[in-house]
Amino acid sequence: MIGIGRETQKDNDLFFTCSLIDYIARKTKNIRAYIVNQLGKERLEKIYDLADVYHCDNIDRVSGDFIEEAQIGIGTFDNVGECKYSIPSHWDIGKVYKRLIKQVAEYENISIIDALIKVYNSFISAKIDDYNSSVYYENPSYIFESYKENKML
Repeated sequence: MIGIGRETQKDNDLFFTCSLIDYIARKTKNIRAYIVNQLGKERLEKIYDLADVYHCDNIDRVSGDFIEEAQIGIGTFDNVGECKYSIPSHWDIGKVYKRLIKQVAEYENISIIDALIKVYNSFISAKIDDYNSSVYYENPSYIFESYKENKML
């Protein structure tokens, strides 16, 4: 696939999709699995397919549109507020998820969106989203192997 820069366009689209999920989760104080499940497969495919358009717009407005459309309510999960250390940006976390989702899709021979749904609904999502732990900045292969084993190694 032809890319702009070092990554393919679809890799950039997945990066934006994951970053938007994290942005929505922070804005609404919900766990990432809830956001993914509320958005649903069809909306996630739309975000992924049109990510190059959405990323040109203000992320706050784009997130607001999807929050309203998917009827995402305000929750009580505040991993940003509870963080005792330097808080990773939604872009930082988007990159972690993008790498893992790509590996899962290839390993399990499933679509990117199916892999995205599986990853966010797995145990590893809670581990990545605990900003007081070190998981989100661990080596991508360690995170992937932990995902495969269904436990932290």
